[in-house]
Amino acid sequence: MSQNLLIVESPTKVKTIKKYLGKDYDVMTSYGHVRDLESKSGSVDPDHNFKMMWTLTSRGAKQVKAIVDACKKADTLYLATDPDREGEAISWHIKEILKSKKIKCDIKRITFFEITEKAVKEALEHPRDINQDLVNAYLARRSLDYLFGFTLSPVLWRKLPGAKSAGRVQSVALRLITEREDEIKVFIPQEYWSAYVLFQKFDAKLTVYDKKKVEKLFIKDKAQAEGIKKTLEACDFLVNTLEKKSVKRQPPPPFMTATLQQAASRQIGFSSKKTMTVAQTLYEGLKIGTETQGLITYMRTDSLSLSNEALNAIRGYIAQKYDAQYLPKSPRVYKKKVRNAQEAHEAIRPIDVNLTPEKVQKDLTPDQYKLYKLIWERAVASQLSEALFDRVTAKIESTDQKHELGATGTTCTFKGFLILHRDDEEDEREEEKKLPLLKEGQALDKKGVEINQHFTQPPPRYNEASLVKKLVELGIGRPSTYVSLIETLKTRQYVRLDNKQFIPENRGKIVTYFLEKFFHKYVEYDFTALLEEKLDEISSGKNAYIDVLEDFWKPFSEQVKGTMSLTVTEVIDYLEEKIQDEKKPCPLCKKGTLNLKLSKYGAFLGCSLYPDCKYAAPLEGEDAGDLQEKPEDNSLGVDPETQSEVYLKKGPYGYYVQVGAKRTAMPKNIEPQDLTLKQALMLNKLPLKIGEYEDKDVQVGIGRFGPYVKHGSVFASIPKGLSLFGINLDEAIGLLQQKQAKVSAKKK
Repeated sequence: MSQNLLIVESPTKVKTIKKYLGKDYDVMTSYGHVRDLESKSGSVDPDHNFKMMWTLTSRGAKQVKAIVDACKKADTLYLATDPDREGEAISWHIKEILKSKKIKCDIKRITFFEITEKAVKEALEHPRDINQDLVNAYLARRSLDYLFGFTLSPVLWRKLPGAKSAGRVQSVALRLITEREDEIKVFIPQEYWSAYVLFQKFDAKLTVYDKKKVEKLFIKDKAQAEGIKKTLEACDFLVNTLEKKSVKRQPPPPFMTATLQQAASRQIGFSSKKTMTVAQTLYEGLKIGTETQGLITYMRTDSLSLSNEALNAIRGYIAQKYDAQYLPKSPRVYKKKVRNAQEAHEAIRPIDVNLTPEKVQKDLTPDQYKLYKLIWERAVASQLSEALFDRVTAKIESTDQKHELGATGTTCTFKGFLILHRDDEEDEREEEKKLPLLKEGQALDKKGVEINQHFTQPPPRYNEASLVKKLVELGIGRPSTYVSLIETLKTRQYVRLDNKQFIPENRGKIVTYFLEKFFHKYVEYDFTALLEEKLDEISSGKNAYIDVLEDFWKPFSEQVKGTMSLTVTEVIDYLEEKIQDEKKPCPLCKKGTLNLKLSKYGAFLGCSLYPDCKYAAPLEGEDAGDLQEKPEDNSLGVDPETQSEVYLKKGPYGYYVQVGAKRTAMPKNIEPQDLTLKQALMLNKLPLKIGEYEDKDVQVGIGRFGPYVKHGSVFASIPKGLSLFGINLDEAIGLLQQKQAKVSAKKK
């Protein structure tokens, strides 16, 4: 055993870092968090200074034993977990466990933001103590989330059967999605028309009619539009004024976590989860040629700054690659303008700018290449010159001076950063629309008049990119939380994705309406953002975490007590007002009316004359079926690849999924009523590749002994604490390594 032991979070980092440090260091992994709050009521005790009850995770228990045994033989332990609050917390947990076991090795904390030999060795030269302020911020956040969820979720179970959980940030995000859907529902489209006069080589839009400014809804219907067209057709026009000016467009800053998720969604179609999973592999290290190395800096950040070393390298690359005018005289510096920013370290950038996407493409998967290219181009573009445009605006007037038209032409005179990077969101702005050479006072040859009908559009539904953008603007949540937040909303079946847009399910709407009515303060956007600010103050040592918890808990617990006295009838009466605009007659008995009812599977519409009339129907937008009982032979939808019906069925040995002729047993830890179409399709594709390790596929599947992971000829069971649907590559590798260690021990 080496005298120096270094602990990282992920097993994929071990091999790379071990190579950098050699025989004097042993490198081990914690596989993320080694312990967590006990999953039961009372794990955070407000009556005893918010004491927290920790328990080792099923995976953590085995790994802690290995770490403890290794520390007994080491002189110095370096805790090198990730450079953020979660990483600081993991190091703190390990230190606390070693302290409780009276392990006496010297414990030091180190951090690095890129996995390179230089960065790792520099970190070892500058060790520090664990930052207790960051740990306290983690403890406060973990306590708040626990108290909110474990206190409020039972209220939902009792008052809203079918509801599954509430979350401090999750419920606010759900409110955003639900409110947007409500806006769309009540939106009434308004008709309006636009008018253009067509000249040789260009068109001009009507801006003033009969000396009245033409606003968006000025032309209300076809009759008015036809009248305006007839008037304009009888007019002659000349150029009144020409305004010429140069316009600059500055390059966008390098990516932080939230903007990376947004751009990856918009430009390469990645979900937030996929973006962060692929980014993790680029950060932790890949085999490039004959060397294993990290390609990008740490991907969980809300900083826009770049180190002087990185700036010099990027500017050097630009000077070598492009003409001199593409390099600004001085480096560009970007500042964060979003609420609750924490500029703890760098933006996301390539570690070596000379490793261009083209150079490493052969060593990357297609997804890795797409994301690396996006990150590389954005970082380099951030230091390129601005793009320059000439813009000409022509004001055209009728000879009787009653009507005015406007036309604008734009010409790009210098591409600047656009030579390398374009954002799809901005492409339309950069499309060139040239005007012919015009002179003031010039008479124009009119070709005709065109009128077009339009309707006002409702606000768009949120997609992953726009939801993350809105949460960032509001100062709600953190870069590391957005992926899990979105996944929770989907797995709880509070929302669904349709054409990549979030649509709230009625279950999600009802939870939102309930929380808005009875816990309004706690789903307010400003309240949630203010809590984030207080957590940031804890991390910077400006606030005591116990004080923050006290301020939250006292009024919150009183609100919960008051709500528990509500009757289900009171809750239903309020929700019915929100869900149904008017009472509808029962289509079966024709005598009763359809009322909102709740069952253990959620809300549905039932006849007011029940039990004499047993009519039941789904709420608008829900799947058809008897919502009072889950059918044992139920269609979950259609497989988009094969167009085969996907069924949940029950046989003599339990539930299974059937797609076409293929049957797959359901894992025992999944309730039939919770199974989604997405999960059913994943089950049907098992065994499924989730990544590669040591040049072999890592797969998940289900066998006669339950869910498993497989690597070559090695199989390892997936324990109850891990989900077949959510297990990641690191977790799978950890299980396989534990299994291999057991096999090796038995052979000895």
